[in-house]
Amino acid sequence: MTRPIVAGECIILLDTADDKEFFLTLREKGQINLHKGKILHSEIIGKCEGSLITSSKSHPFLVFRPTLYQLIMHMKRDTQIIYPKDLALILLYADIHPGCTVLEAGTGSGALTLALLRGVGPCGKVISYEIREEFVKRAKRNISLYYGNSPNLEIKLRDIYEGIDEKKMDRVILDIPEPWRLVNDVAGCLRLGGVFVSYLPTIIQVKSLVETLRADRRFVSIRVLESFIRDWNVDGLSVRPFHRMVAHTGFLTLATQGEAP
Repeated sequence: MTRPIVAGECIILLDTADDKEFFLTLREKGQINLHKGKILHSEIIGKCEGSLITSSKSHPFLVFRPTLYQLIMHMKRDTQIIYPKDLALILLYADIHPGCTVLEAGTGSGALTLALLRGVGPCGKVISYEIREEFVKRAKRNISLYYGNSPNLEIKLRDIYEGIDEKKMDRVILDIPEPWRLVNDVAGCLRLGGVFVSYLPTIIQVKSLVETLRADRRFVSIRVLESFIRDWNVDGLSVRPFHRMVAHTGFLTLATQGEAP
């Protein structure tokens, strides 16, 4: 049986008529005012997921705990995030698995960190470098909304370009502007067989990184990916792709570390 929703949790209110989502964190004496009426938080607290809530204007809403996708898309952010379509590729192509140890930089608003924590599970560990203190604070707030206290997460307020302390990591994932500057440091941080991933917005940056990885000779199986997702509308005789789609967001560069020949 699903456990009841409690104060302090974040939830999704779904307007069943318009399929519109509202994201909020519940407080004992809180309320949400919508054009379709007011809903007291106390009317939601104690309910189970999927319960029907009626506003003061008699409009129906369903209440759910947010999926990780919904949290990432609704959470407050100070930076551009890595979008879920790219997060999904990172988790699969980098083989982020339970028990995995992962180093990432930079933390930003915490979207990648949230996905990595899901992937490594309670027996794994995520270490995240971030240079800006306000980003660290925002990321910690976002992560706590979904996971609460995360003992297997360590966030370092530090410039990763100044060096990496960790050794024998399973994976290194960099969301920074000039990852080619850190190729030698990444090689010293990863274990043999470990996977390196970089997320970059432009192909010129990717070119600089790939050339540096090839010159190093410790990195093999280098590949560059770009993903596109297009939603479809299915409504009676109207079956067509949406006019807008999530197209280019960034390039993923992946490489595996081995012994230099």
